[in-house]
Amino acid sequence: MARSGPAHTGPSHTGPAHAGPAHVGQVAEERAALAVARGICRLFARNDVWCITEMTLPSKTGGSNRRADLMGIDPKGRIIIVEIKVNRADLLGDTKWTDYLDHCDRFYWGLPPHLDRACLDHAGFHPEHCGVILADGYDAEIVRPAPSLALNAARRKAGIERLARASLRRHLVTRDPHCAPWGGEG
Repeated sequence: MARSGPAHTGPSHTGPAHAGPAHVGQVAEERAALAVARGICRLFARNDVWCITEMTLPSKTGGSNRRADLMGIDPKGRIIIVEIKVNRADLLGDTKWTDYLDHCDRFYWGLPPHLDRACLDHAGFHPEHCGVILADGYDAEIVRPAPSLALNAARRKAGIERLARASLRRHLVTRDPHCAPWGGEG
């Protein structure tokens, strides 16, 4: 008996229910990173530090190839960047994190409590320039405060303006998605 329509070729392997082990691991890491970000945002909000996620940073060559996991402003107008890492291999393999230091007054590593952070005390991670925050999906704790390494005034002003524009654009797009194509990154 002939069938009408396309032949059935077996189960689909495109959906999450059929994801392979690598995809499942990636999803778990994304969820862990979101939980760490949420905990840090709650800690910051209690301390009047307001931040946004995935903030595009300008590159030295004029492009935009780096994104800060969290970028915000404290009550004194200082820019804070947090780089979130949820596994040791990703932490040890990040060779471009020092680029963030050119865009903030304070830099933190954001980690889940179970992640071994001993490597952050070694010279290659410049502990004199970086703070450490431990966080889960509910809260966070600063275990090593970040020193304030002041940006020059013009760079801070440009960074604050980029943050403000990105925040305003994101807010508007949540209210009116038809505005999404305009205005670039945010």
